Amino acid sequence: MDLRGVASALIFIGLFASAQVVYPQQQTPGGPGLEVVPVQGNISMLAGAGGNITVQAGRDGVLLVDTGVAAMTDRVLAAIRTVSSRQITYIINTDDRSDHIGGNENIAKIGRPLDIARAAQASVFIIAFNTILDRMTDSKPPIPERAWPNDVYSVPQKNLYFNGEAVQIFHQPSTTDGNSIVLFRRSDVISAGDIFDPTQYPIIDVKSGGSLQGVLEGLNRLRQMAVPADHVEGGTMIIPGHGRVCDTADLDIYQQMVTVVRDRLQDMIKRGMTLDQVKAARPTLDYDPVYGSSTGNWTTDMFIEAAYNSLSMKPDTRGARGSQ
Repeated sequence: MDLRGVASALIFIGLFASAQVVYPQQQTPGGPGLEVVPVQGNISMLAGAGGNITVQAGRDGVLLVDTGVAAMTDRVLAAIRTVSSRQITYIINTDDRSDHIGGNENIAKIGRPLDIARAAQASVFIIAFNTILDRMTDSKPPIPERAWPNDVYSVPQKNLYFNGEAVQIFHQPSTTDGNSIVLFRRSDVISAGDIFDPTQYPIIDVKSGGSLQGVLEGLNRLRQMAVPADHVEGGTMIIPGHGRVCDTADLDIYQQMVTVVRDRLQDMIKRGMTLDQVKAARPTLDYDPVYGSSTGNWTTDMFIEAAYNSLSMKPDTRGARGSQ
């Protein structure tokens, strides 16, 4: 069977698995389209606010991974209150896209740090990799200062202990140079952000240091972190940037797709094909029914162009901010 046949078979398997696994969903009072999905342990997923929001709730308060778009903040807060009435203490931003940081400012106004001694410094601790703060402070139009991360990290890993479990934050350059992966160890849940988005092709921001190879490395890392249960389903649950709660079987399908597309593009680049020639060859054709789009903010052509450009860079310039 050739590569296209293998890819088609993988898509069929992925769609079949998706049809078999059903996760519970609870309609929230925030209105149609906004849902709280219990995941496992202390973790729920809030869907419908632009990007997925991870909610960890317990005796210490509430921790959020990403905050959705700004326009949904009131409804997001109403939905969170169906899970916990305690204070919001932490926000972790996995990248700086508006559907991940849009609610930062308004949510920060009502949050409160666990450490009261630092209450005068910040209403809530907003954690992100340091390059996310750099871009937010330089953003045009400007992003309000209250939405900026005030607890940045610049090392490979940052650890917290909150609500009775270890929370580990890993820096993983992928769609930008500042992505974070968040692991909730006791609950056995990973919040992956846009590194893993089974609703579409990866959104690669080359100007902000993103690359297709970085996305694949991020997916490979997720696969190493996640532990499947019987028959590859269950076990570690993964909250993607968009779409439904996933397990390792879902991750495997997406990882295989990105690997196949990367290999095809690398082969075309090696043969000296231009970007226009690559687009005309349609290297994603067999995956387009599942992940592709000809309209909207992230089309298949945009993905191919970003992936091609990132793979065409020299190793010493890939990931540099402002590179094309």
